[in-house]
Amino acid sequence: MLNIVLHEPEIPANTGNIGRTCVAANTRLHLIEPLGFRLDEKSLKRAGMDYWNQLDVTTYIDYGEFLSRNPDAKLYMATTKAQKLYTEVSYEPDAYIMFGKESAGIPEEILVQHKEECIRIPMAGDIRSLNLSNSVSIVLYEALRQNHFEGMNFSGHLHRLSW
Repeated sequence: MLNIVLHEPEIPANTGNIGRTCVAANTRLHLIEPLGFRLDEKSLKRAGMDYWNQLDVTTYIDYGEFLSRNPDAKLYMATTKAQKLYTEVSYEPDAYIMFGKESAGIPEEILVQHKEECIRIPMAGDIRSLNLSNSVSIVLYEALRQNHFEGMNFSGHLHRLSW
């Protein structure tokens, strides 16, 4: 199972959207504190809709605890500072893909220890970054594609009519 890791997320609606995406993608969510919100916040639940109770989510008091509880994690770090594109790596079926907080990303003190695992999404012009939940979706679905969408539903049905 793939894993999304949010390092100190700040905006509850982003985390709610990411949680909903993780449920749809059968992916675990890992939240590294401090969080910029409480997990019982209405805006978090609203963005995650009624899917939040189905989410496999784990919280950690800091990055050190995350590492100690996941010592064998194959970790990729999404950052605008990376030289490698997110499409240039091969994601293992149990990969951990980490994203930083909305205002600052993953701290450089962490990034410099993982140069080869840093990935980025290309952007045009002087755009500083994409929305966090959009970035998670882009990279997560590439990892899912590389793993042949293992365990995902491929059937599509119309609600009132049929194909």
